[in-house]
Amino acid sequence: MIADRTRAQLLVLVVGLVASMVACESATPSEGDGTGTTSTTPSGQPDALVTAGDPPYAIDGNGFDPANFGPDSADVDNTYFPLVPGTQFVYEGSSIGDEGERIEHRVVFTVTGLTKEIAGVRAVVGWDRDFEEGALVEKELIFFAQDLDGNVWHLGQYAELYDGEQFEGAAPWLVGYVDGAMAGIAMPAEHHDGDTEYSQGYAPPPYFWDDVGRVFKIGERTCVPAGCYDDVLVTEEYEPLKPGAFQLKFYAPDVGYVRVGWRGAKEREREVLVLAEIRQLDASQMDEVHAEAFAMEDRGNVYGQTLPLEVRA
Repeated sequence: MIADRTRAQLLVLVVGLVASMVACESATPSEGDGTGTTSTTPSGQPDALVTAGDPPYAIDGNGFDPANFGPDSADVDNTYFPLVPGTQFVYEGSSIGDEGERIEHRVVFTVTGLTKEIAGVRAVVGWDRDFEEGALVEKELIFFAQDLDGNVWHLGQYAELYDGEQFEGAAPWLVGYVDGAMAGIAMPAEHHDGDTEYSQGYAPPPYFWDDVGRVFKIGERTCVPAGCYDDVLVTEEYEPLKPGAFQLKFYAPDVGYVRVGWRGAKEREREVLVLAEIRQLDASQMDEVHAEAFAMEDRGNVYGQTLPLEVRA
């Protein structure tokens, strides 16, 4: 749902994190310094991870403040980015692969019935799966929360890489648990031509997450296999250190994003996706989704220091 990393970038990150965890596991666990940080843990957390600590959590550099969120922050009803539990979006298209060839790309995003408290804020959990040429290459748990003004915030994610069914590794970062990570805006409450750019989140090395978004066009119309939509908002997402490369996302009212495009001579992936189908999952299907999410959490080292996923009451 947020601007994607290439598979090569994620593989480099996963290899680095695995090496860090192995090094930590071979060291003698520290007792910490009383500030909520710890250099190593019995579970092999890398140095960048921070323990949950005690609230209140500080306002971060992007203006994220837990005091701006209410008890219903996991109920995301932003007009252009509604996240209704049980809704599944299927996108189909293609992108440029690492070898320069255009390959089939399919994304399935599900709004789960799960929540997770992150940095003192209750977030809804999205489950994202990416397929290339029909083979699974990535799964993600993504965390979103809506503030009292209607802005939807991105609080982090946990990504797993796959080679078909073979698990290759994971790259998690969450606000409040990775030192230096900051929340970002996934969708502002209001949109106007000429709006200033907004951070979509930040995670320091080795994660290198620094995506920025801004309004590109408003009031557009677009048709995709799932339907035709008016009053479409088009945003562009980019990384400041990669000028000339932009991902475009077309958001339809009361739906979410229905099309992905690109612009810029230096955009390497040139991904194009269209919303092919919107599904409403039944209770049995949601149970399967939740089982997958819980299994991912069990594999994620960062979750050893976070509060667990919860099923909505």
